Amino acid sequence: MEGYKRWVREKKEYVHSFETLSTGLMWVPPELFSNSEIVPEAVTTILGIITTINAHIIETAPTQDITGSTESYSFPYSLFLSVLAGLESLVEGVAQHYYGDNKKWNFLVVTEATKVLVRLSLFRKSGYKMLLSGMETSNDDTNSISLTSQDQSSLIRFGEMEPMTSNRVDQNHQREIAAECTMLSTCRVDQNHHQEAIIDPPVSVTERPTLFDILSKKGLCGVLCFIGEVLFITRPLVSVLFIRKYSIRSWTPWFLSLAFDCIGMSILSLVATSVAGRKERRIYLSASEKDEVKRRKLLFVLYILKDPFFSKYTRQKLESIEKVLEPVPVIGFLTAKAVELIIGCQTRYTYISGS
Repeated sequence: MEGYKRWVREKKEYVHSFETLSTGLMWVPPELFSNSEIVPEAVTTILGIITTINAHIIETAPTQDITGSTESYSFPYSLFLSVLAGLESLVEGVAQHYYGDNKKWNFLVVTEATKVLVRLSLFRKSGYKMLLSGMETSNDDTNSISLTSQDQSSLIRFGEMEPMTSNRVDQNHQREIAAECTMLSTCRVDQNHHQEAIIDPPVSVTERPTLFDILSKKGLCGVLCFIGEVLFITRPLVSVLFIRKYSIRSWTPWFLSLAFDCIGMSILSLVATSVAGRKERRIYLSASEKDEVKRRKLLFVLYILKDPFFSKYTRQKLESIEKVLEPVPVIGFLTAKAVELIIGCQTRYTYISGS
C-alpha cells in the first residue's frame, strides 16, 4: 500500500489524466441510467472510488512544514464519507433491481444512518464547528492564536517602553536574565534527547470544547448553531425514513425535509447577523464557512427535482419546453438530451437527495 501511495504522489499528473479519460468514457454507454443495467453503474462507482482514494493520497502527502500542519484524525472521516456517498448510488441501483422500489428504502436507511453517525462523530471531534465540503470535511479554522486589539496595544506599549527600560537594567535583573538563559539552554539539551516532543507540539493535546463550554461561552448563539448543524446532518436520514413510511409520492417527506433545511438556514442567518444579548459576541463566519453556506443554499434547487413536486410540476414544464424547442435543429436536440438526462438522474434518489 505504501508503494502505491508513493507511486500516486510521484505520478499524480498521469493519474489525473487517466481519471479524466475514464470519466469521459463512462458517458458513452446510453444505458447508464437503466434500472436493469448494473454493470455500467458498478464501473462508474469503482472509478469514482479510485479517484477519491487517489485524491486523498495526494492531499495527505507528508510535508516538512510542522507549524502549519492541521490536526489529523486516526480515522479518515472525509475519505470514508466520500466512498460511502459513491457506493450509495450503486446500493440503490442494486436494491431497486433485485428487491423492488419499495424495499430499496431499507438499504438507503442503512447507508444514511451510517453517514449520520460518522458525521456526528466528526462534528464532535471538530469542536462542534460547521462541517465543510458537503459535510464531509472537518472545520479546522481556528482564531485562537490571533491577537486581539488589547494584545496588539499591549505589544505597542511594550515596544515604546523597551528602549527606555533597557538603559535602566540593574545587576539583579541581569542575573535573572542569565538564569533564564541557563534554563533555556537546559531545555534545548532536553529537547535534543526527546525529538518526539519537537515533532508533536503541545498544541495537539488541546482539549476540544464540550456542549457545556459552548453553552457557557457562546450562550444562545452557540446552542442555536449546534441545533442548526444537527438539523443539517440528520435531515437526509429523516427524509429517507419518512419516504420509507409514506412512499416517495407523499408530500410529508418533501415538506419535512424542506422544513429542516429552512430552519437550519434561518438559525444560521440569525446568529451570523444579529447579537443574542448584550454580553453575547456576534458569531463571524470564516471564508470556508461562507462557501459552505452558499453550497447549502444551492441545495434548495434540488427540491424541484424531488417527487412529488417533480412529477406534478417540473416534469410537465420540461416536456413542454422540449416540445417548443424541438423544431430548432441544434437547440432542440440539446434540449431533448438535457431533459432526458434530468429525468434519468431524477429516477435515482441519491442523485438529488443533497446528502
